[in-house]
Amino acid sequence: MRDVLDDLVGWWQAGETVGVGTVVGTWRSAPRPAGASMLVGPDGTAVGSVSGGCVEGAVYAEAQDVVASGAPTLERYGVSDDDAFAVGLTCGGILDVYVEAISRESFPELGDVAASVGAHEPVAVVTCVRGPADRLGKRLVLWPDRASGTLGLQRLDDAVADDARGMLAAGRTATLTYGHDGERRGDELTLFVSSFAPPARMVVFGAIDFAAAVARVGSFLGYRVTVCDARPVFATARRFPDADEVVVEWPHKYLQSQVDAGAIDERTVLCVLTHDPKFDVPLLEVALRLPVAYVGAMGSRRTHDKRLARLREAGLGEDELVRLASPIGLDLGARTPEETAVSIAAEIIAGRWGGTGERLAEVAGPIHRTADR
Repeated sequence: MRDVLDDLVGWWQAGETVGVGTVVGTWRSAPRPAGASMLVGPDGTAVGSVSGGCVEGAVYAEAQDVVASGAPTLERYGVSDDDAFAVGLTCGGILDVYVEAISRESFPELGDVAASVGAHEPVAVVTCVRGPADRLGKRLVLWPDRASGTLGLQRLDDAVADDARGMLAAGRTATLTYGHDGERRGDELTLFVSSFAPPARMVVFGAIDFAAAVARVGSFLGYRVTVCDARPVFATARRFPDADEVVVEWPHKYLQSQVDAGAIDERTVLCVLTHDPKFDVPLLEVALRLPVAYVGAMGSRRTHDKRLARLREAGLGEDELVRLASPIGLDLGARTPEETAVSIAAEIIAGRWGGTGERLAEVAGPIHRTADR
């Protein structure tokens, strides 16, 4: 919902009722992830997407019906091979879409949620998307230190709060199932947890022309991008307009300060473009011992071999060195900074979702993967 939140809040503030369809479950090659949303505004405007075009028409009509009736629904859209005119997904995937009407009355906490998202404060919205009529549509909003709303029973709220805050800390959006009274082994209730965690971080070390391109691609992918270099003449906001911040500091000192501040997590990606031993060796000593998503370092194969030797001398073990992606990026034949940035981004994406980096035309199996398959 993050992509359509501004439009939704605008109508909400104006006192309007908006039809909202949200992907709450996906299987196989579903084109959009859980959390993707489509709005149908009071003037009939459609904003956002739940499937990239396959079932938007059906969700649009369903949203209008839900606004008129006030009763939310959970719809499943899958393959429609048996009927060429049926609504379905040509990609072969399956989507569960929860359709509801949102207004000031039905979602009074929306303004607070939007404010937290804007301030990069973690917040999760838990909605009952399947269950008895007296529970369907009930909502619990969770921050790390507080909560608002209820799912209808304190015992259920307490159980969900513990589980959903764990998901929020990891930035995960997914469904949970419980019994009517909050039993974790039950499945009478399906709750959708939409986590609005702060954007994952990309820290680019080395204020070079390649770094500007990597920062641009990182921002495009949704990362909060920091560029860090010890040389103030190069590390300027003017040279890196796509970075969220530019820091003048020795790279290893800056990274350690961020670790100490709790600002580095398992979603963080670190791109070391300094290719200068006095910068990258002490930096990688810190980076390769962190539970981050990705550590890549630029340089030729000769530079890489020398770097590994220095890191071994510094005491890093083979289990730590194997985590280093160097030379950085996938083999795309990239030459320009922009092409190199694409190859780095491709390696990060492949690592996140378990991709092979091969051509899809030559790979069997599902196109869209989860991180564990």
